[in-house]
Amino acid sequence: MRLTVLDSQNPNQDFPLACAALREPDGLLAIGGCLSQNRLLNAYRHGIFPWYNSGDPILWWSPDPRLVLFPDKLIISRSLQKTLRKNIFSVTFDQAFNEVITACADPRKDAAGTWITAEINAAYNQLHQAGFAHSVETWIGDELVGGLYGVALGQVFLGESMFHTRTDASKVAFATLVQQLQSWDYQLIDCQVHTRHLESFGAEEIDRDYFIKLLDQYCDSPAKPSAWQV
Repeated sequence: MRLTVLDSQNPNQDFPLACAALREPDGLLAIGGCLSQNRLLNAYRHGIFPWYNSGDPILWWSPDPRLVLFPDKLIISRSLQKTLRKNIFSVTFDQAFNEVITACADPRKDAAGTWITAEINAAYNQLHQAGFAHSVETWIGDELVGGLYGVALGQVFLGESMFHTRTDASKVAFATLVQQLQSWDYQLIDCQVHTRHLESFGAEEIDRDYFIKLLDQYCDSPAKPSAWQV
């Protein structure tokens, strides 16, 4: 099967259906295009996200199965409950988006590079300014020690990346976010692909077809108006 090559000059071009994605590598759907606001929002609305290495063309993915977390199924471990009770960290929303995505771009210890290129950084900062991309920040005093960012559409939060420089800092950010999303009537959190870390919070794998149906159901349903205005 040949991959669809997207037109970089046509940000309104439709993606192929997610069911057309390759099985190997799992979920690879299309190549090329651009990272305009229209293109990115269209991608997320249809269960697709960009992921590629610096210097390579943009690759678009829709893996099957999909890892998701239903907010009311959040699991907080006993050790994390103890950390939360100690109030070591303070948590904010949308107070340091650029700092969070920049920290998420720092190479991991077991990786040589990062997929969060300067192009990705700029595109998601634009999404943030437009009110679609959001961040959660974890602080000790005035020091940013953890956080995450993602995209919100209707009652769906589509997670992208997280980081921490202190033990449990990203876990506190994630647990706090999920609890807040539940109070804002969010119904679904996209975690993209399986990790044991997210599974420990209650995330589960579902069929891609079911995931797309959930997007159709919840992406166009408004969350509470106060969402993110904290």
